[in-house]
Amino acid sequence: MARIDISGGADNDAIALALKGIRDGYIICAPAEHGYIFLVDAFSEFAVRAMHVLRGARNGTSAQVLIASAETLPGIARDLSEDVMALTEAFWPGLLSLNLRPNRGLAWDLGDGNTLDRFSVRSPQSIFLQSILAASGPLAVASAARAGERPMKSLDSLLVGEFDLAAIFDAGTLDDGPLTTVVEADLTAMTIIRESAISREQLAAVVPALSPDKPIS
Repeated sequence: MARIDISGGADNDAIALALKGIRDGYIICAPAEHGYIFLVDAFSEFAVRAMHVLRGARNGTSAQVLIASAETLPGIARDLSEDVMALTEAFWPGLLSLNLRPNRGLAWDLGDGNTLDRFSVRSPQSIFLQSILAASGPLAVASAARAGERPMKSLDSLLVGEFDLAAIFDAGTLDDGPLTTVVEADLTAMTIIRESAISREQLAAVVPALSPDKPIS
């Protein structure tokens, strides 16, 4: 298991190593904004299952999906409204997660057996993750912390075996920060599920229907 220091920035060799691990069907560990995460190919059912097992996640847990930009959304999500696209233009890359309906017939299983008809997706701010996503396409991700525990700020608490991961990318201790704001949306409804990094007021400045006096539910 390779361990690469990217605290001073990631070079092309680090990006290539990450991509090789993902394309070979393995799990990698890398820093997101405020916590370390596991990443796998979203279309590798085996890799997604292995990631959930490694974290001790309950059966039926669905991984989040990371993409490089909103340009990828039409390929993986249906019922995309103008308001949804306006939110992505305003807040991506960034700490906005969207709960959307997946395109029918997608060859993936994020852990829920495709029973939820929803998946969470966002575009991260990390330059390293953006470089990977631009070449890999959609990745399924989950916190590197054990299921139910707080986000992992340092790799000192990472509990994995020698052969559980293809590579670990170490950026040192990450800064504390807010969780993502979560909005659930389709063509007929838009609901704020969690208000955190991005406030309701910021969302409403882009989509007025999300203002407190005009909730959509």
